[in-house]
Amino acid sequence: MRHAQGGGLTTERRRFRERIRYEAGERFARGEKNAVIAKDLRVSDRSAERWRRAWRQGGMDALASAGPPKLPKLSDGQFAELEKELALGPAEHGWEDQRCTVARIRAVIAWKFQVDCSMAAVWRLLHRHDWSWQSVSRLIYRLRRHRKCRGKGRNSFAWSDYRDLVVRAHIQLKAPIVLVWDNLTTHRAAGMREYAVEHDGLTIVQLPSYAPDLNPVEGIWSLLRRGPLANVAFTDGDRWLRHGPGVGACRARRSRGG
Repeated sequence: MRHAQGGGLTTERRRFRERIRYEAGERFARGEKNAVIAKDLRVSDRSAERWRRAWRQGGMDALASAGPPKLPKLSDGQFAELEKELALGPAEHGWEDQRCTVARIRAVIAWKFQVDCSMAAVWRLLHRHDWSWQSVSRLIYRLRRHRKCRGKGRNSFAWSDYRDLVVRAHIQLKAPIVLVWDNLTTHRAAGMREYAVEHDGLTIVQLPSYAPDLNPVEGIWSLLRRGPLANVAFTDGDRWLRHGPGVGACRARRSRGG
């Protein structure tokens, strides 16, 4: 059984983890560092730090097992009924948007089964049944057709193009926007800064001058330059929207005189 006793660890596993914590506590008393203890005991540095804080506050007693977890308040059959209710969508239960939050699930449980659960209990119940937190992702785009005359105009986006994309995102999300981006010249343009100051719904967070660990797109560009999408020229917006792996066969080639 993957989730023992309705959730949590088996008795043997709890005892094993308790022994690990006790051993860590003895090494805390000897003044050993967290990194060394974590490596030797094959646990994360975060776990070692958490155990050390508990040990400082309550000694070895604070590292003892808390015992078996509480049994869920809903049976498997009741949870199956709950899933059917949730599948109807939030609008069916009187909410305007489509967010399925823990608080709303708690309200559905109280209405459906007359059971009052804490937020933590609802989260544990969902976790036992392999539910997980999900973040809604959306593709927000604004098509820009580039008709540059020979030798005239820009080869890249102007600050106003980025502003228009932010406007499109604000219209679609209907919520304030926190924009995190790098130090591209157009990102720091005076017009963009003035626009941000004039609009309370836009907050701009500027990344440091060189921070590849905070800006994953740097690694993405590196991979794209080696793959089939390198130097792809999309002829129109429709092709950009429906492009697939095979589009890499079409490459933009510039003649020597071009």
